[in-house]
Amino acid sequence: DKRIFFKGPPQQPGIDTAVRTVHRVLDKHVEIYKKQIAEEEAKREKKKKQEEAKKKKQEAKKLQEEKKKEDDIVELGADGFDISETVVPKKEDKKESEKEEKKEPETKKEEEEEEEEDKTPPPVGNGGTVEGKYIWTQTLEEVNVVVPLTDPTLRGRDLDVQIKKQHLRIKLKKESTPRIDAPLHKAIVLDDSFWTLESSEGLILTLQKLNRMEWWECVCEGDATIDVKKIVPENSQLSDLDGETRKTVEKMMFDQRQKALGLPTSDEAKKFEVLEKFKKQHPELDFSNVNMS
Repeated sequence: DKRIFFKGPPQQPGIDTAVRTVHRVLDKHVEIYKKQIAEEEAKREKKKKQEEAKKKKQEAKKLQEEKKKEDDIVELGADGFDISETVVPKKEDKKESEKEEKKEPETKKEEEEEEEEDKTPPPVGNGGTVEGKYIWTQTLEEVNVVVPLTDPTLRGRDLDVQIKKQHLRIKLKKESTPRIDAPLHKAIVLDDSFWTLESSEGLILTLQKLNRMEWWECVCEGDATIDVKKIVPENSQLSDLDGETRKTVEKMMFDQRQKALGLPTSDEAKKFEVLEKFKKQHPELDFSNVNMS
């Protein structure tokens, strides 16, 4: 019965209850409507901003294209020559040019100093002198070190000499500080390295190089170095070299000649030989796309 709804509880009039219920429903729908309106407004605002940004981007692109077209235009002077790229020198450019002119004498001075340095003679004996310590010379195969000793009465038992693969220590037993105690510049062959004591010269060490194809800049790390580029090696014959070194040098000389003539080196020739052998063993395969480079 509909009258029961409008009648309401006994303590409250039925009409008031019905009105409040209707108001609650209406208020809820009003809130939903307002929310929908706000969302639609936000969408319109976002779309408007996107269109404005797109429009600005298109305008910037258009301006860039127009500027590019202007840059491509060649401006001709009265004599018919292109003057579009003629640049009027600015004060700043003038200052820069003055700075460069000032720098030129300094550069020339540095170059002259380098030339003077280059005129220095090659190191004597392909080695040098470390003040207060020793004098040394070298060949591609070995390094010779002379440690001067002022006392002619010294004997081998008075010395503590330790030659290691990459370290050298020389000390007089009566002295507290070693004459030399440092890593060697390069590795040596221990079995072929030795020392002798000469009363007239001092302690003489012969150090056999492990790599016989390079020059040393110094004997011990931390000591004065020489410029190995200025070393002038003595003329030698292939017959003077040991078997392994001779093979290496001959191979290098052969490869250099082959390259100069545009022919394959010894390694490349071996590769071609292996490939040809493989081709004969497998005639069913296609080797047209094989690249040996």
